[in-house]
Amino acid sequence: MNKAWEAIKGLGGRLAQKEAKSSGRDEKQYHPFWVLVQKEVADHLHSWRFQILLLLMMLTCIGSLYTAMMSIRDAASSEGAFQSFLFLKLFTASDGTLPTFITFISFLGPLLGIGLGFDAVNSERNKGTLSRLLSQPIHRDFVLHAKFVAALLVIGVMFFALGFLVMGLGLMMIGIPPTPEEFWRMVIFLLLSTCYVAFWLNLAILFSVRFRQPATSALASIAVWLFFSVFFSMIVNLIATATFPSQAQDAGSVLTHQQFVTYLQRLSPSHLFSEATTTMLTPSVRSLGPLTIEQIYGAIPSPLPLGQSLLLIWPHTIGLIAGTALCFGLSYVLFMRQEIRSR
Repeated sequence: MNKAWEAIKGLGGRLAQKEAKSSGRDEKQYHPFWVLVQKEVADHLHSWRFQILLLLMMLTCIGSLYTAMMSIRDAASSEGAFQSFLFLKLFTASDGTLPTFITFISFLGPLLGIGLGFDAVNSERNKGTLSRLLSQPIHRDFVLHAKFVAALLVIGVMFFALGFLVMGLGLMMIGIPPTPEEFWRMVIFLLLSTCYVAFWLNLAILFSVRFRQPATSALASIAVWLFFSVFFSMIVNLIATATFPSQAQDAGSVLTHQQFVTYLQRLSPSHLFSEATTTMLTPSVRSLGPLTIEQIYGAIPSPLPLGQSLLLIWPHTIGLIAGTALCFGLSYVLFMRQEIRSR
């Protein structure tokens, strides 16, 4: 009897351990943070706003691919030293009728981030669902983190899907597969695009936390986008003209002035993204700043390796990530200090 009782207790202990492990898996699977992420992803995917933006991005990508196919024949037939990177011209070539794929991403990417984040917090505050959500046993910062992670997942999946769609269609039309270096350059380009749109997403979430009306946060986000896309370059040109050294000064002062203008232009996230993507998809680009005759003399006109291109755009990538982290940190501090009351 004692041996039978000990066997029963051992079996019960093993069943209890198995049940505890399964409940631990269920608890990990249904963590409140990931529940919020799934809910936000579902809201984005089923919203008309996202579907319209996705349709717009698909049409522009197909249009840029068509213009690239019309001009890629001339690019392939032209004699040059960089014909081995023919597949990358799907993203950079154009016949002049429509902009390139990079231009479309640079122009429509901020609209995508703003469209997914301008009413992330204030819409739920106005509907009264934010107070009900925070009354549940979840951490307050989970709400803001989940909104950013869900929107970033949607943006990343959409960019990679569109990028691989363009690569697949180009492969069927050209019939030439990309080299491993070309493939990794395109993947890094898609990652840079995701980081670039993440900056505008966090900026829109910041205005959504700061302003109570979604229309105000949308207008503020669009105003910042227009400032950096249109007016910032005009202001930099005015500063460059006003501070241009006189002709009596030497070439060193002119070079210093040009470097100063380049640093001013890199304060714009649009300019950072443009320089980084152009360097990544155009291996013939070997420098992003002014060079002297002594630096150019003796240089071999050859494409830059992938590792050197990454070193060249590393400061631009860090700048985009720093801007994204700054906007997210400000929105986090504002959201955690706000008082949320139920109506």
